[in-house]
Amino acid sequence: MKRENVFKLIRFFIVIFIVVLSFFVLYFTAKLTYPFIIAIIIAMIISPAVHFLEKKWKFPRALAVVTSSLLLISIFAGLITLLIAEIVDGANYLSTVVPEHTRTLIEYIQNLFASQIIPFYERLASTFNNLDSNQQGTIMESISKTGSKITETATNFLQSFFLKLPSLVSWIPNAATVLVFSVLATFFISKDQEKLIDLMKKIIPEKVKFSGNKVFVDLKKALFGFVKAQFTLISITLVIVLVGLLILRVKYAITIALIAGIFDILPYLGTGTVFVPWIIYEIIIGNYGLALGLGILYTVVVVQRQLMEPKILSSSIGMNPLATLVALFVGFKLIGFLGLILGPVMLVLITTLHRANVFKDIWAYIQHGSADIKK
Repeated sequence: MKRENVFKLIRFFIVIFIVVLSFFVLYFTAKLTYPFIIAIIIAMIISPAVHFLEKKWKFPRALAVVTSSLLLISIFAGLITLLIAEIVDGANYLSTVVPEHTRTLIEYIQNLFASQIIPFYERLASTFNNLDSNQQGTIMESISKTGSKITETATNFLQSFFLKLPSLVSWIPNAATVLVFSVLATFFISKDQEKLIDLMKKIIPEKVKFSGNKVFVDLKKALFGFVKAQFTLISITLVIVLVGLLILRVKYAITIALIAGIFDILPYLGTGTVFVPWIIYEIIIGNYGLALGLGILYTVVVVQRQLMEPKILSSSIGMNPLATLVALFVGFKLIGFLGLILGPVMLVLITTLHRANVFKDIWAYIQHGSADIKK
């Protein structure tokens, strides 16, 4: 092998090592410093309000930060209070209606057992008794194995659940600690934002500063765009469900629409968690008109979600709809629900690095040992 090719190979492995090391460093750093990452995000959210109060109304920087933070908390708390009030009101109604529906469902199951299951069981038992002893033994062994498997699965689930209870309880003080550190860090980061930016400008080299700034701006746009897109999709679902339920004259349509909107975040399950059991119940009690209406409404919600998600995500984060769809699917397949967030973000990161000529510089370094050499 030529000496030049050996150096290229060495530089290639150096790049791979730096990339892998960077991912590990970022991962472990994020695990230790995530309250401060949350604080940076909050500081970015309130930054326009802080600048407005500081420049327009001549607020001192610290007072502008405190006022903006309190305003954000007040808006968030107000929305949560309104939602809780509506949900509590609707829950009180559902607490009286659901037991009645449950009793109706139980009566239906009892009648089903009396009219269908028991006669079928008797016929099955008669057939079983006519089999020879070997066939009966095989069937009983299969039933026993199935029962043991179900019992084992249920036992493992319950053990896992109860073993995780202490960690769930310990999450409460941890969440409170994270909240306190995030709030304090938000204040100091936002208060000294200009100083921190100047410090970063002095530390970071010009070449990295130019590329890094472009990557940061595009990533910020993508992250906020993704949150905006998800909020838009959930809002569309909520409005469609609300209008549909009002047309069907369902009581407490707002509460049910809010619940459907919350479940819409879940992959695969989505609004089906609310609609599918509801539709089955309405069919069981013979309310076919409402069941048909709910079925049509659920179909509309599912279809619009599938059609709108790639389009809204692509327009919000500035990506091609097909590429966004592929990123969503690949992300979900690789790491589950979190992949629905990280997939588009990774797509934006790769695209942004390409636009900033980072890959070109890396390739130039591998080929020539310097990122500044032009081909």
